[in-house]
Amino acid sequence: MNDPQNAAPPVLEARGITVRFGGLKALDGVDLRVPPGSVTGLIGPNGAGKSTLFNVLSGLRRPDAGTVLIDGTDVTRASPQRRAARGMARTFQQPELFQGLTVRDHVTLAYRVARTPKRIWTDMVTAGGLRRAPAAETERVDEIIGGLNLTEIQHQAVLGLPLGQARLVEIARSFAREPRVLLLDEASSGLDAAETRQIATVLRRMVARRGVSLVMVEHDVEFVFGLADSVYVLDFGTLIAQGAPDQVRDDPRVRAAYLGQGSSSAPGTAGGPANEQVTS
Repeated sequence: MNDPQNAAPPVLEARGITVRFGGLKALDGVDLRVPPGSVTGLIGPNGAGKSTLFNVLSGLRRPDAGTVLIDGTDVTRASPQRRAARGMARTFQQPELFQGLTVRDHVTLAYRVARTPKRIWTDMVTAGGLRRAPAAETERVDEIIGGLNLTEIQHQAVLGLPLGQARLVEIARSFAREPRVLLLDEASSGLDAAETRQIATVLRRMVARRGVSLVMVEHDVEFVFGLADSVYVLDFGTLIAQGAPDQVRDDPRVRAAYLGQGSSSAPGTAGGPANEQVTS
């Protein structure tokens, strides 16, 4: 990550996050800093605490100690809805889509709910479908759909779409809300190599064009190393490394953490955790 970006005030920050499950510390004083217009990766072996930290960042779980800030404002006790109003969006491991709606419907509804939330119900119950879109909305929806390579299927119902395309629809819907920071939960999970490359390409493009910050929790460490400006590594709830991808890749603590999971190789090498399904 370059120096100007590092010096910029963070769009999202976590300070001293601690979460306990009974007598177990799932997270122990974890810090994380997300500059604007950046890609931040969060990796670690199974049970490292990644999903717990993601839930704290998005408001699904309150920490036992520590603070979460969006643009310097304390949102530790704010709901996911309040965080969304401040510019946060999140995807999930399994795309959560309305099976009867088209790809374009999903993006259009997300665009509208971010601007006129009370109108969403009238849009959904109108017998003739969604209300006619103004020109500005049409232009923005076209831009998002085109930017995520969904133009050819925009009028198809999402029911039955391959997993890779369904993930792109969920990402498109998130971008339509014009977030300042987007949390991506296992964006490459279940995808083949070609689909993973496609998602990496479109994410880079959207970050460059819109200046949104991405925070990725991922099992595919090579996907993270190839896309992120900075990487944070958790192990047993503790932050053991952070920095540029090359720096983190070579950190002996990181290699030891992954090798300690019974793998025959270090992060990003054949047979290692880059090929595992990580759940936490």
